[in-house]
Amino acid sequence: MSYIRGKEGTMERTDFSHFGKSFQEALCLLILEDRPFADQIMEVFDITFLELGYLRLFTSKIMNYREKYGVHPTKKIMSTVIKSDMDKENEAIQKQVRDYFARVLAAGTLKDSEFIKDKALDFCRKQKLKGAMLKSVDLLQTCSFDEISKIINDALVMGSDSNFGYDYLKDFEERFEIKARNPISTGWSELDSISGGGLGNGELGVVVAPTGAGKSMVLTHLGAQALLKGVNVVHYTLELSDTTIASRYDSCITGVSLNDLFSFKELIYEKVQDVKGQLIVKEYPTKSASTRTIKNHLEKLVNRGVEPGLIIVDYGDLLRPVTVRKEKRTELESIYEEMRSIAQEFQCPVWTASQTNRSGLNAEVITMESISEAFSKCFVADLIFTVSRTMEDKTSNTGRMYVAKNRNGPDGLVYPIFMDTSNVKIRVLPPSDDEEDELTAKSQSDILKEKYKKFRSQQRESA
Repeated sequence: MSYIRGKEGTMERTDFSHFGKSFQEALCLLILEDRPFADQIMEVFDITFLELGYLRLFTSKIMNYREKYGVHPTKKIMSTVIKSDMDKENEAIQKQVRDYFARVLAAGTLKDSEFIKDKALDFCRKQKLKGAMLKSVDLLQTCSFDEISKIINDALVMGSDSNFGYDYLKDFEERFEIKARNPISTGWSELDSISGGGLGNGELGVVVAPTGAGKSMVLTHLGAQALLKGVNVVHYTLELSDTTIASRYDSCITGVSLNDLFSFKELIYEKVQDVKGQLIVKEYPTKSASTRTIKNHLEKLVNRGVEPGLIIVDYGDLLRPVTVRKEKRTELESIYEEMRSIAQEFQCPVWTASQTNRSGLNAEVITMESISEAFSKCFVADLIFTVSRTMEDKTSNTGRMYVAKNRNGPDGLVYPIFMDTSNVKIRVLPPSDDEEDELTAKSQSDILKEKYKKFRSQQRESA
């Protein structure tokens, strides 16, 4: 351990020893894995800050490679360096470095990475500032105030964020790299074809419908499709019980009517054994949970080895705001922003739903103007579609889907749908395809097209 004598004879540490071995090992891992962080901390970092010899050697190899080749080493490169560039070191420390690197390769995502970064940067900056102040003491005797000012100011800015932003010319190639959205299919080829395969990682999707139109049914369908493809689904229900939601998954996956589930219990159990993904249904009373509640629950699941692949919040309007605002619309806007933040943090899609206002109750085609309370809450959404079902539609198991917003493709499209709520069977039909007896899609499509043309004409006239 390294110390210096502080004021009043106290001893102050000049290395990371007081943070412990685990902290130092995690810090060195971050220096290797996180290039922007490495760029930042290297401005204020000194190898002597590391208490342990094998970590000093490991980090020095990273620093030497950066200095010699002008680029940050990958794990693959470091593996080669460790195998071929340590002959001069004694066998004991070589083994320590190899053992540590094996732990690095096996390590998952660090949950405390931001804490480690903050603490390490704060310590390094303070050491640099102390050094600058000591230099300034000698300069005071010669009254070199300009030089003192420069030394102190340089020390203060060192170790700050080194990411100056996206350089339009230097970062040209980045624009043409294919970003991995890893979309999860909706189970409807019509919607998948216009949305780039479904909802992608970090994206928010919103189903808009009036009360009783089947929002929860649609969300269950989306969850079931993901489950069948081996995706882990976490379904939050704020209106219905967890067992009710689970029963709807039973019906959707097996095709057994909700009324007949008890009669076919053994068959259902047999079929759900083949489901590849894991389903977690978490019930919260209406307005009792916030986005913070959901985030905390997700973190607990991750810590127990359950990585969410799709998150469903049934539904967003029933969440409690983290911060109480004067206007309800402002609260709702913040809730939807926070849900998208959850999607980005856990790098998976989030589906939720929103209620329409009164204008959407009997509308043939529901648009975003009918979204309840706060139209702007859906600005953050990546994909929004509405479901409209009149009393006649409910009788005939029909309805309409309107794609109101689509960041990854066209919007403003209307599709006829078949919805049987007795067994959570929902189909999106091509506007011009012939369908079987369940729904005469061709004639339905023609009707819908005319109604939609009339609707658009009325919109233009009123504008």
